[in-house]
Amino acid sequence: MRDGYVARWQGREYQASPDGDDIRLYQPEPGEGFEEVRAGRYVRVLPASEIEDLAYVRTTCTWQGQPFIVLGEHDAWLRVEYTGGRWPVAEAMRLEVFDFGVYQGWAPASEVTDLREQRV
Repeated sequence: MRDGYVARWQGREYQASPDGDDIRLYQPEPGEGFEEVRAGRYVRVLPASEIEDLAYVRTTCTWQGQPFIVLGEHDAWLRVEYTGGRWPVAEAMRLEVFDFGVYQGWAPASEVTDLREQRV
C-alpha cells in the first residue's frame, strides 16, 4: 500500500520527497550516487529538473460502503482514514477521532473492496 510521493528518474520509479528545488529519491538497496541513511534505506538528492515525473500516490478503498484512504497494513488488517466527511457515519463505525474532522480505524483486509492506487 502506497501513500506518498513517487518520482521517475532514468525510467525507474522511486519513493521520493520534494525538498525545495531538489527531490530526494529513496531505495532499499545500494546504488551509484545513493548514500545509506540507515540499514536498508538509501537516498540520492537530485535537482527537480532531472526528474521525469513527480506524483503523489494514494491507496484508496471502500469499507462498509464508505470511502477511505489506506495508511498502512499489519497482518490481515488495514489502517484506514475515512474520507466521507460525515461525523455520524464515523461515529457509527466506531472510528477513532485522530484530529478535528479526521477519523481512523483498523479494517479487516477481507472486508475492504475497491482497493486501488490513485495518482494525485
